[in-house]
Amino acid sequence: MSSKLKIAIIGSTGYGGVELIRLLASHPLAEVTSVVSSSSAGSPIAEGYPHLTEICTDLLDDVDPMLIKSKADVVFIATPSGIAAKLTPSLLEAGLKVIDISGDHRLKSPQAYETWYKKTPAEQSYLDRAVYGLAEVYGEAVRDQALISNPGCYPTATLLGLIPAVKAGYIDPASIIIDAKSGVSGAGRGASLGTHYSELNENLKAYKLNQHQHIPEIEQVLSEEAGFPVITTFTTHQVPMTRGIMSTMYASVKDGRSTEEFVALYRSFYEGRSFVRVREPGIWPATKEVWGSNYCDIGFAVDERTGRVTIVSVIDNLVKGAAGQAIQNLNLMMGWEETLGLQFVPVYP
Repeated sequence: MSSKLKIAIIGSTGYGGVELIRLLASHPLAEVTSVVSSSSAGSPIAEGYPHLTEICTDLLDDVDPMLIKSKADVVFIATPSGIAAKLTPSLLEAGLKVIDISGDHRLKSPQAYETWYKKTPAEQSYLDRAVYGLAEVYGEAVRDQALISNPGCYPTATLLGLIPAVKAGYIDPASIIIDAKSGVSGAGRGASLGTHYSELNENLKAYKLNQHQHIPEIEQVLSEEAGFPVITTFTTHQVPMTRGIMSTMYASVKDGRSTEEFVALYRSFYEGRSFVRVREPGIWPATKEVWGSNYCDIGFAVDERTGRVTIVSVIDNLVKGAAGQAIQNLNLMMGWEETLGLQFVPVYP
């Protein structure tokens, strides 16, 4: 009988859920014992994802907390927003630990969630209980917790790129402008006009200007780190590639800090955190350099002429921006080595 931690994945037929299955197949201390889908229960997951043939042979389970409890110890919720808020109370009551990838427990204000997500929020008690799992910054708070809110993909790239400079006072938080670009897998597997090949191919477009649901998440964390309200300009773009996020951030530099000082600050801040790689001055990261991995690569360029810094942060949106960071949080939750099951070299070219 296996001594591995038993894992259930709710929303296992979406890209985030399937990526969890791929990554957990290599985890030495955890195994997927239940794949759950309300829309495809009773069917083998390999029917929709043939690449999982022989890797995950289970039939998809229906959403039943007691059934899940009989098969698992920890549940990942990788559903669209609005579902985790409804499922989490019964899962916790059944004695399960929950890692929510959906976003339902990221915002501490139910009113803000309702405004930005246009869905019914989770109860305040669960929002208060949820620990925000930006692993490199709040990893210690994740240990031994039962409810973890996994950060969004855009916020992961953006916050890892901004928090050290905000905390150290290297930049003026009021001046932050964020220009972010994502591959189309960030929109999920559902078909829509915006993800239609002929609409997307050879095209670059901005979307959800001033309305993206990740805006309040980014501002909530930056405000906590700065100690006062921070409001940002955050613009998202869809690019014709499958995976990857590049968040390019601009801010006014304080006290004449140089590129070299930014590099030194970030290397000190992320010392010992294996998944953040800080580039040498004059070298900036590209999305292809983290493809398929749990890395976040960051580079800097201070412009003495304008007094501004450009910070470039890249991740794979399905790994560090979703499933990989969720497994990183699982490792931290269980008191394991943070890198377990995640030491993938990026796929290149």
